[in-house]
Amino acid sequence: MCNRRIPFSLQLAAIALVISATTVAALSPAASQKNAQTSTVLASDKGKLTVQLDGQTVGHEDFEISPSGAGWTAKGTTELKAPQSPTAKISGTLTLQSDGAPISYDWTAQTEKTNGAHVIFANGVAKITLQMQGARPYEQDLSFGAPLIAVLDNNLYHQYAVLARLYDWSKRGEQTFPVLIPQDLTPGTIKVESTGSATAAGKSYEGLRVSTSDLEVLLYLDSSHRLMRLEVPSAKVSVFRD
Repeated sequence: MCNRRIPFSLQLAAIALVISATTVAALSPAASQKNAQTSTVLASDKGKLTVQLDGQTVGHEDFEISPSGAGWTAKGTTELKAPQSPTAKISGTLTLQSDGAPISYDWTAQTEKTNGAHVIFANGVAKITLQMQGARPYEQDLSFGAPLIAVLDNNLYHQYAVLARLYDWSKRGEQTFPVLIPQDLTPGTIKVESTGSATAAGKSYEGLRVSTSDLEVLLYLDSSHRLMRLEVPSAKVSVFRD
């Protein structure tokens, strides 16, 4: 990622996805939702993830991915308590087109202070309004050159479940995606590649490797490509479905 590491800030500080407007207007809410469900790369999912650092449980994430009008919503909330760090609560809500391209994203992070941001995606540009507690709003535009951008924010691991749906399983092989890490205002690229059958914690999965120039994230999926487990070996981080 342009020699930038995706930070998995679990020290909190060690780890840190349209239907056109005309079509939407012509569809009833029920018809829009049906269309989103039948012509999408996404799939409904809901669950709870446990986050471990070096074998010790340090947090949990509740998440849901579901149809919403003509598109989809992926939202999650993670609560973390890493050793010698204050408790942190991170929430994110991502709205997406049915093809997985992001429409908007909102996040908040609460520790001693509460920070957050609102992001609008249009024509390959992310328009970010950052609100830090005690500071004036800060605005920044980031250009990606393509509308299909992976959003992978710090400590919101369900977003990797969305990424697993963006991957073209019919083609397989190595695929490259532009990526945004909203909490860090960091753009870049990631490479995603199927690793075939994989085993973790004594169970068999479909493997997917997500990598940058200096970091590797391993995703473990069931037969329907639902995220079951995630590991970051270099950071000794494991995330698994309860």
